[in-house]
Formats: sequence, C-alpha cells, structure tokens
Amino acid sequence: MLTVRQVKVDALASQKENILKKVAQKLKVPVSDIKKFSIMKQSIDARNKNEIFYVYEINVDIDNEEKILKKQKGQDVSCARDLTYNFEKSGEIKLGAPPVVVGSGPAGLFCAYILAENGYNPIVVERGEDVDSRIKTVNEFWETGKLNKNSNVQFGEGGAGTFSDGKLNTLVKDEGNRCRKVLETFVKFGAPDEILYSQKPHIGTDVLSSVIKNMREQIKKMGGTFLYNSCMTDLIVENNSVKGIKINGEKIIECSALILAIGHSARDTFEMIYNHNVEMSAKPFAVGIRVQHNQDMINLSQYGEKYKDVLPNATYKLTYKSTDGRGVYSFCMCPGGYVVNASSEEGRLAVNGMSYNDRNGENANSAIIVTVTPDDFGSGALDGVEFQRSLEEKAYKTGNGNIPTQTLDDFKNGEVTTELGGVNPAFKGGYTFADLNKILPEKVGVALKESFDYFGRKIKGFDNGDTLLSAIESRTSSPVKIFRNENGESNISGLYPCGEGAGYAGGITSAAMDGIRIAEKIGKKYNF
Repeated sequence: MLTVRQVKVDALASQKENILKKVAQKLKVPVSDIKKFSIMKQSIDARNKNEIFYVYEINVDIDNEEKILKKQKGQDVSCARDLTYNFEKSGEIKLGAPPVVVGSGPAGLFCAYILAENGYNPIVVERGEDVDSRIKTVNEFWETGKLNKNSNVQFGEGGAGTFSDGKLNTLVKDEGNRCRKVLETFVKFGAPDEILYSQKPHIGTDVLSSVIKNMREQIKKMGGTFLYNSCMTDLIVENNSVKGIKINGEKIIECSALILAIGHSARDTFEMIYNHNVEMSAKPFAVGIRVQHNQDMINLSQYGEKYKDVLPNATYKLTYKSTDGRGVYSFCMCPGGYVVNASSEEGRLAVNGMSYNDRNGENANSAIIVTVTPDDFGSGALDGVEFQRSLEEKAYKTGNGNIPTQTLDDFKNGEVTTELGGVNPAFKGGYTFADLNKILPEKVGVALKESFDYFGRKIKGFDNGDTLLSAIESRTSSPVKIFRNENGESNISGLYPCGEGAGYAGGITSAAMDGIRIAEKIGKKYNF
C-alpha cells in the first residue's frame, strides 16, 4: 500500500474521478493500474478564492510498489503507515475487584471500552442519566428553566460533548495510533465514515447520542457495568491507597483502581478529593462570550462568491494578542449551530455552542475567549472554580436566569440592546437583553473589544454592529490540574486522574485518547 500526498482537486470538479487521475499522474501509471484507493486525509485550500481545492492524502493499492517508489522524487509518495492500535496487557498484580471509572464522557467511555475489550469488566459510575433520559431532561430545562443538577448539559452519559458540535479535531500527536482508534471506534458505532479523513471532523449532537448508546451496549456485552444517577460522594482511602468509593452518600463500591474521568464541571468532586489531600493546583483557562453571525456571511468571507454555496458551511479560527498581553481567541466554533444554556448549578449560568450533524442552521457561533491565570483569581487549588462561579452568578442575575445577550455596538457603548439587526438569535434556552459589561471582568471586556476590530480585518463583517454576543462562556477547560505520575496515578495509589477534568485534555478526541492512555497504564500494572 502506498500513500500519495498533496492530491489537489478543484472543489467544483468531480472528486472521485479527478482523485484517480491526479493519483495516477503522481505515480506515473495508468488509472487502470490502481486497484483500490481510500481517502486518509481531506482538507480545503481556500487561500485563493477564485480557485479553491480539496487537498487529499490517498492510500493506493497497486502492484509493483517498489518499482513505483524508485521513480519518485520528493515526499509526496511513500509506503503507507500502519495505523493499527495495540494494547499491551502485561500487568502482574491481580485486581481483586473490577476497575471503577467515574464519569462516562469521552475519557471515561473510552477508558472503559478499552478495559472491557481486554477483559477487565469495568464498572462505570455516572452521576447523570443515560443519554436518552438526559436528552429529555435537557430539553425540558431549555423549555422551562427547570435544572437537574446531576443531569444536564455538563453531566450525564456522553459528557459535555454530547450537547456540542461533536468536534473531533485535535492537535495532540497520535503516538500509538490512539486517535485513529478513537475515530474508528466512533465509526464502528454509527459515526459517518468521513470523520476518518476530514481535516476538521465532527459528528453533531444528534448522531453522537446514538454512537454513545451503541458504545455503551458493546461495553456491557464485553463485561462492563453502568450505574446511572450515581454520584461519587466520597473516597475510601487506607494507607494512602484507594479501597473504594461511596455513591450518593450510601452505597459502597470496593476497588483498588479508580479512574477519575469527571469532566471540567465536577466542582463538588474537586472539593471532595481536595479534602482527601489529592494533590492538585489551579491552572490557567479562558473566559469570555459566545458570538453569533449569519453563516452565509462567514461562507462568503471564507470561500468567496464562486464557492460559497458549494462547500460545507465554513469554519474559522482567530487569534489576537491584546495590548496587555492576553491571548484572545475563537474556541469551539459551531457552523450552522445554536448557542445553548449550559448551566449545571442553581443560580449560575454558563453558555456553550452546539450544532447538529448537518450543520444546517442559519447562524455560525463561536466562543471568543480571553486567557486568565491564577494572577487574576488566586493561586489556591480551587480559586479558579470560585472565579468561574462568581462570573456565572453575575450572568444568572443579569439575565434573570436567561442567557444575557447584547449586540456588539451596544457592548462597546455599554448600553442594553433594545432591538436586533440582521442576525436572528439561534438559542437553546431563553435569552434576554442585558449589558455584558456588568458580567465580564474589566480586563476581559477590554481585550474582547480590541479583538473585534482586528478580527473584522480577517473575516469581513465579523465586527458588524449587529453581531450578537452572549455570556458567560466560562467552561472552556478545567480550572484545576490533578497531578499524576509517570504511571498515571495521583499521590493516592490506585487513583488515576484522567481527561479534561483532570487537566490532561481539551476536547472530545484528546479526552478519549487520554482515557485510552490510562487504560494502558492499568493494563501494564494489573491483570484481571
């Protein structure tokens, strides 16, 4: 098998036919010699709006590979890389009880999947509901404002990513083919095949929920167990080693291997393990607002008139350095999506973005966020948590429980919006007009206002006065880092901090990869 890179096909042309032609040209063979091909990577080159290309990396099944390779000059053709994932099960310590995975977001789910696949019979403990029940609960919250503190946009089967765009791109290096394992597993359980090669793969919240269910059922078939509405309320530690956990203040589950895949919003759990002297520290993160534009405007700016109606709804990535040195950047960009009320605590309000698989909504939305550090909120391990809470309390009070919303012009002028412009609001949950300056820290607000002038030069119309802003985007990443050693364990033996909540990931794929990484650590220490 050979890999052929930099295969460029005009976005308006027939893709399959032209891929074959371009590959044959690079290999210097007739098209008829190509027995089979598969797309390994696909990206869009939109630097020239008059000529936009799909750019492919193609694996080709063809005879006389060595002879063809000898003819090549440059780096565009090589032997295909082996993408097989291998799990090493070499542990000698006998586990007396199944490993317990706390949390069924991507980190917990993939850790459990790998463990179950290799005979460890994991128990997955989830404070929220199964995904079908959770969807009903979240929809009721968006319609009525009735919050379930344990099952919401942040908590429940699938984790926070279930009510997002389902973005799967990551900058984490794929050592050991963990990323490929994640993507192949998603496809196996119902995700579209294109996530295996798209430069910016996504699933969408509607498809992701089915994928999660299918994964869960397979884990159960392989010996795993799922406990829902089961919040870990205490650790049982003896001689600095995990012995078990307490569920809902009552039920005890014994274990000596405990995987903490609790997500970035499990504030009560952070506090509980901190009180057990689990080593952790405050870490930098980012806060800001969620912005909405007409998707057609973004498409026109990114693709130009010729291609704007041909290509998938456009994404963007923007960065800026403010005059006081803070990073300002777009985050979790959702083409054709919705801004959602993502709250998980009474009297506090946070927003996020989501989209369905077709990304067919009228608006593009993205977080525009500003970096904050312990210098802004304190160096105590849980000070970042309290900083988030204070902002969310302001957002809740300012919006009377609804999402506070304001146009960009009014935000700059410090005035409450009274009427909308050309951007129709796309929300899940109620919204109300308010002055976001009353919610944001002053330095964050100043940096945001600066950034829009700059971003408007990158994407035409980004700084239009009728651009819609909503607050507060506060759950960008974990406000804590839970320390772990080279064996994946915290200072408490048998306790494995994992995923985004522990500070080791930033998104669905990287969290899933970290879950796999922790499963590997357990495989090297224990047998079951």
